[in-house]
Amino acid sequence: MTLQLGVNLPQLSRYDLVTDGTAFARAAEEIGYDSLWAYERLLRPVDQSGVHGLYGVPDLPWPSDYAITSDPIVTLAAAAAVTDRIALGTGVLVPPLHVPVRLAKTLASLDAVSGGRLIAGLGSGWSVDEFAAVAPRPIQERGAALDEFLDIAAAVWGPDPVSYTSAHWPIAPSSIGPKPSRSLPVYLGGNGTKVFSRIARSADGWLPTFVSPADFAAGMSRIRELAAENGRDPAEISSIYQLPITDVTEVPSRDRQPFTGSLTQVLDDVVALAEAGVSHLYVSLPLAATDLKELIELSEQWYAAVRGAGL
Repeated sequence: MTLQLGVNLPQLSRYDLVTDGTAFARAAEEIGYDSLWAYERLLRPVDQSGVHGLYGVPDLPWPSDYAITSDPIVTLAAAAAVTDRIALGTGVLVPPLHVPVRLAKTLASLDAVSGGRLIAGLGSGWSVDEFAAVAPRPIQERGAALDEFLDIAAAVWGPDPVSYTSAHWPIAPSSIGPKPSRSLPVYLGGNGTKVFSRIARSADGWLPTFVSPADFAAGMSRIRELAAENGRDPAEISSIYQLPITDVTEVPSRDRQPFTGSLTQVLDDVVALAEAGVSHLYVSLPLAATDLKELIELSEQWYAAVRGAGL
């Protein structure tokens, strides 16, 4: 089976947000990519000490480009308007930062207007500052908030009349449209027992990042076991692998860490992932390029290298 390939849209301050996103979307579709992706980054805190660090890692600095990051839904809607066939993915969107019914309707609308091309990649979030700024529920309840969103979205995307009983977001019997063009695929990011159980109950697949081939295979096996325990067909559970690439400078082979180095070196890791069962992978290259021209060139090189490897 040919590996499906995706690539992240430019959303950062080093790009022209008026023109570069749509130009890159057209270029990616012409190159042959299967999917386009956009992530959610609400803010960049000035204080990055302690729990305010990137990914919640104490004192880990945030990329300066995160100070200006375009909204993922707006970015994907613009891409949808200038493309015809390429899938559109959120990688990842954080439902606990949103009012659930409103977000479910927004995602359904994007899927409908794009002709059924949306992939909903979702996560529970990690930034204490983003949660403090906008989240309806505190960060300590992010897992429960994501579970509630998945239940509410299933209701909103299902047949009318929609109704839902909840202490936070009750929905009286109502018509809520538009509906997604088809069963909207949902993939969840993260790792570990709670994430795997959530996928097995309520999602179509896993959206891992920087997971080794062995851990990927073990994780998918466990998710499918849990799916079977929940009365689902394990074969219906799939995955999409996220691979951020921030630098394409070649590094010494002896000291190279996985997923680092030149595109040729990273390709070795992707071959191993494909052998472990990854069937759809997308790269994020905007931080590795300085402008649109270089981003398109890197994307062309990456696509050619992966296909040249027989994937």
